[in-house]
Amino acid sequence: MPNSILIVDDERGIRETLRGVLEDEGFTVEAVASGEDCLTSVKAKNFACILLDVWLPAIDGLETLKRLRERENDSAVVMISGHGNIETAVNATKLGAFDFIEKPLSIEKTILTVRNAIKQRELVRTNQSLAAKLAQEYEMVGESVAMRAVRKQIAIVAPTDGRILISGESGTGKELVARAIHAQSKRKNAPFVEINSAAIPEDLVESELFGHAKGAFSGATNAKKGKFEIADGATIFLDEIGDMSPRVQAKMLRVLEEQKFEPLGSNAHVKVDVRVISATNKRLDNLIEDGEFRADLFYRLNVIPFQIPPLRERLEDIPLLVEHFNRKFSAAYVKKPKIFTRDATNALQNYSWLGNVRELRNTIERIVIMHEKQKVSADDLPELNGLNEIPASSFRFPSFKEAIDAYQREFILHKLAEADGNVSKAADAMGVDRSHLYRRMKNLGISVEKGKTEV
Repeated sequence: MPNSILIVDDERGIRETLRGVLEDEGFTVEAVASGEDCLTSVKAKNFACILLDVWLPAIDGLETLKRLRERENDSAVVMISGHGNIETAVNATKLGAFDFIEKPLSIEKTILTVRNAIKQRELVRTNQSLAAKLAQEYEMVGESVAMRAVRKQIAIVAPTDGRILISGESGTGKELVARAIHAQSKRKNAPFVEINSAAIPEDLVESELFGHAKGAFSGATNAKKGKFEIADGATIFLDEIGDMSPRVQAKMLRVLEEQKFEPLGSNAHVKVDVRVISATNKRLDNLIEDGEFRADLFYRLNVIPFQIPPLRERLEDIPLLVEHFNRKFSAAYVKKPKIFTRDATNALQNYSWLGNVRELRNTIERIVIMHEKQKVSADDLPELNGLNEIPASSFRFPSFKEAIDAYQREFILHKLAEADGNVSKAADAMGVDRSHLYRRMKNLGISVEKGKTEV
């Protein structure tokens, strides 16, 4: 109960006095005379706060507190003693006591300490709940060989401060990997600061990363901290690193070398301790050859490389992902989870997911929202019909890559035609980012002008 108190003291007068005072303040109070009775009481009831005397017969207060923590009891514990000393207070704090107060007790101080202890306990519980929800939101689902290898690599590198470069197609889960690394690192209790280079106008990226002084440029009416300064002592995640301008790349190189930088419009150096995790869906080696990305920056970012496999290379994970998203969205929209028949699951496994896990996620969310029947069969997946396999004509191509490119080109043209040449609508229908679709179209030689698709 949120206002329940347990008093543990071998002096009856103190027990009765504290009980009366705390009940007058609206608390529900129980009182026992020994550590053994305390341990018995907490088995039957979850107390918000325990007032625990240090000097008790048989097992003393410190031993009682130790056993409470071994049993993972999360009650806020306030130690009380008539013979307190610094060593006892330090030991109590190390064992997880909220505070230490001495006899004779001040009623006002005791009430205030109890209220603060309960508030602190509720705050801890709230943070734990939010952390659990966040962990569930960014859960890595899959038991394929590829995903087990990724998890193993995360476990090895997470405790270090080595810089990491995560590569993979759009929608494969690069941010999930970055968050998993942070969650298992020495910096896990510090913020996870992220910035998407592709989502910020080029003229603002430098300010976002490194901050600016007041008056540094038109509209800079106040000084602003950049992401690197905010991430001091923490982890910064640089997404879409391949879209970073040459000017920002040069400044980034200096930050990585010296762990310091100058905000825009300032001559003062800001020194930081930041772990850098970056990600890209581009081939940085190709960008280096084209002179669009600095080789020296690449080598500093790519200390520990991660390659995230596309969904088509781990098809055995699709049933697990389908069930995961099915439960997630059914709970979010207060609906009964759908039942996917075997042929529906087979259709989902045979489909070529250009948008990878993100596209599958969007598909399952759409099914949960729009599909009226609880059971979902292959016939209920019209957007997948006719697209489940690479056309037989693709076998005329000499290489696997050329066959895949031909299929993807045909698929994109089909979706663009359905969307009357609107790339944004086509991207939404496919469950992929518009920027990713534009890049893929460019690679495949597809252009869109005036609402019409031209090749």
